[in-house]
Amino acid sequence: MNWLKIIHLLCVMGWMTSIFAVPRALIYWKREFAQRQEFGPLGDLTIRLYRFSAGLGVIALITGIWLAANWGFPTWAWLKLALVMALVAHYAWTGRMVLRAKRGVFTESDRFLRIFNEISVVGVIAILWVVVVKPF
Repeated sequence: MNWLKIIHLLCVMGWMTSIFAVPRALIYWKREFAQRQEFGPLGDLTIRLYRFSAGLGVIALITGIWLAANWGFPTWAWLKLALVMALVAHYAWTGRMVLRAKRGVFTESDRFLRIFNEISVVGVIAILWVVVVKPF
């Protein structure tokens, strides 16, 4: 079972990289697009990071559910899963912004993107608390 935990943690770390980096990258991509008026290297990097980490997120979710099933789905695991699903929704919203940016449409302000980015940090802290403390 330890190998499953290792895979889960590695994939979670990779997925978190994108969750934290892509909203910030959108800020710089937006600035680059405003200067160049065309799709540049930051856009390509942002899209590649988002796509790559999506696969890691799927593997993290599958291995996390597998682990929870092996533990008999304790109550804390259900809470963790609910919080993870909120992060999945955040990630999907980020994906919509990436797709719009690919078309050259940047509707969110820099401030919104910064706040949006910090929301994911709060979510991750909540997940870590549930996993470490196991309140139920």
